[in-house]
Amino acid sequence: MNYIFKKQPKNVIEIEVTISAEEMKDFYQQALNEIAKETTIAGFRPGKAPFDLVEKEVGKIKILEKAAEIAVSKKSSEILNQEKLEIIESPKVEILKLAPENPFGFKLTASLWPRVKICDFKEIKIQARPIQVEEKEVDKLLKELQQMRRKEALVLRPAMKGDRAEVDLEMFLDKVLIEGGQVKNLSLVLGEDFYVPGLSENLYGLKPGESKEFNLRYPETHYDKRLAGREITFKVKINNLYQIDLPEINDEFAKSLGNFKNLSELRAHLRKNLEEEAHLKENERQEIEMLQQLVTKSEFEEIPEILIENELDKIIAELKGAIEQQNLKFEDYLSQIKKSVEDLRKEFVSKAEERIKISLIIHEIGHRENFQISPEEIDREIEQYAILYKDEPEALEKLKSEAGRNYIKNVLLNRKVIEYLRSRIINTK
Repeated sequence: MNYIFKKQPKNVIEIEVTISAEEMKDFYQQALNEIAKETTIAGFRPGKAPFDLVEKEVGKIKILEKAAEIAVSKKSSEILNQEKLEIIESPKVEILKLAPENPFGFKLTASLWPRVKICDFKEIKIQARPIQVEEKEVDKLLKELQQMRRKEALVLRPAMKGDRAEVDLEMFLDKVLIEGGQVKNLSLVLGEDFYVPGLSENLYGLKPGESKEFNLRYPETHYDKRLAGREITFKVKINNLYQIDLPEINDEFAKSLGNFKNLSELRAHLRKNLEEEAHLKENERQEIEMLQQLVTKSEFEEIPEILIENELDKIIAELKGAIEQQNLKFEDYLSQIKKSVEDLRKEFVSKAEERIKISLIIHEIGHRENFQISPEEIDREIEQYAILYKDEPEALEKLKSEAGRNYIKNVLLNRKVIEYLRSRIINTK
């Protein structure tokens, strides 16, 4: 057997293989043996007919095609193992020459896993930032809790700052109703920022059932370029008006929220939660910056199209899932942003490439450091998932399957690599 390598762009390799006519005789005999076992010839038990009769019955071409199939399977494995090639998917096979008593030629085409040369960790400097929670952040949380415990009463008096109004609203630009500028029974708290400055103030003094028309100018920095800096006519009718009564933030308020002895204890609890949240965000920032720098400073072979396409499939699926979790249809989302799936795929190519490079780095370090995940570690992780999926037995069973355990193994392996990288790159002093 002889073979020749041809390297193509995007880390694709072509291997042209030639097997001599003499060597093909063995594969032909193997094919004849297999076919003979499956061929029934009158007067003989299955598999017991003489080869010359089987050959005459089936035809040399069919046997030769079977021989080629056996040869391709065996020789492909030999070449890949001998050359230590890590291919992404099964190679495509193209028959170049197949004729009786002649050399057999075929071509293998496959995408190789890109190799990565990871940079020296000393090139990356990431300083951990101190966690600081200010009192105003605690105050903001307290006010949010206060709003959650508010009481509302329907009133018929003129609207005042702090009331909640349910209104019908229409917006016009040059006397033409703006697309999407008509809202029925919209809820807004008077005095809070909404759409444009001044909207609430124009509703003060109106009673339920009363309407008002007025003009307001949108800020120059407004995200909707159609409206930014333009004067808009508003027509607003108050349908219902509610007076909001907020509980006083004191020790009694703290006690009403749970096992808190006083306001001081509640504030300490909220501070601790904010610190934990800030710590998680800081860790996330560190890891994102660390991985981005690793990608930037490391060297990668070209990424095959199949990897990019597979990663784009994942990104689109994740986006679709996130949209549907909000009880929205993905098709409606695409219509709203005026883009097709193909448009999104083109936009996400850079993101897909970065994600692939991060995956390659993690895989390379895991292999280089010989990180292992034991069955016991996987079992413990499944126990944690069991708490989350206690009401979803089908999801839990999937995690217990072989595919599920492999998924968890990869998650744990990634976690080990990230911790390894953090210990060598993040400066916490």
